[in-house]
Amino acid sequence: MAPFLLIALLLVYLFTLNSFKAKKMGHPAEVEVLSKALSGIGVDEKSLVSILTKSHHEHKRSIRRGCSQFFFEDERQFERWNDDAIKTLKGEFKRFKDAVVLSLMHPWERDARLLKKALKKGPQQYGVIVEIACTRSSEQLLGARKAYHSLFERSIEEDLAAHIKGSERKLLVALVSAYRYEGPKVKEDTAKSEAKALLNAIKNADKRRLIEDEEVIRILTTRSKPHLKEVYEQYKKISGKSITEDFEAELFLKETIECLCTPHTYFTKVFDTALRVDANEDAKKALTRLITTQEAGNFKGVSAKFAHKIEERVKGAYKDVLLGVLARGEMNGQV
Repeated sequence: MAPFLLIALLLVYLFTLNSFKAKKMGHPAEVEVLSKALSGIGVDEKSLVSILTKSHHEHKRSIRRGCSQFFFEDERQFERWNDDAIKTLKGEFKRFKDAVVLSLMHPWERDARLLKKALKKGPQQYGVIVEIACTRSSEQLLGARKAYHSLFERSIEEDLAAHIKGSERKLLVALVSAYRYEGPKVKEDTAKSEAKALLNAIKNADKRRLIEDEEVIRILTTRSKPHLKEVYEQYKKISGKSITEDFEAELFLKETIECLCTPHTYFTKVFDTALRVDANEDAKKALTRLITTQEAGNFKGVSAKFAHKIEERVKGAYKDVLLGVLARGEMNGQV
């Protein structure tokens, strides 16, 4: 029997098997659509868009469990994507494969893979590490670290420490290692004291780079987000300027502060860059990454501003996915 016929029969068998399993799960129609697409049998773009933009995180978890030949239960308790399935998917889709992959993948695995890719690409992509470390909750970041262990048999901390040689290493390792307090309690006196410490670091920046200042690193990598927002406000009262203005010369520190204290500022910047006529491939991928991985609250006041630009600049099913996710307000950031 010809090899190609054997392959075709195998694909049909796998699809039939998964369709049978789908009936036992909660969402047989969605699983069937995904099984066809992931098997390379056929891509129903409209149905895929509907699944990606209307499914909440628990629904997607059920779908992943229904596609058992593409996802399997990892020992660290997340549905892990079969590497061969990712390769098949990337070969099958031309326009919106990244959105499909990021939307379907378990958030822990997704973030772990994004961190690995950013590390491989080098300094120009280290901002992705800052983005993930600073916009996720403590539990989400911990989950990404667990998934990184399973996927790459190393810790993200040791990979960052081993491969980053610049002065940003200490900041990035500390950011991904953080497990921040997430309660509302803030001590105003402490915030004011730390705002003064940051201002003092600015004044001494000619003697020591801000990114090498131990006190700056400690404050930004250990304090809770509510506390840092209070530090941000106290700094403005004391100096008459925002911290980000004074940290302009240190990109990674500036983006750290934006993601922690004023995420809408960071997201607006990424949207603006991605939706320019001359936007490069990295900028376009950043748009996909943000819209498919962030929680609804992080886009407050931003989505409406940029929806019309997406309508004008983006085409096809990819556009439908981006607009659908924005309209729904479900950013797939929860486990």
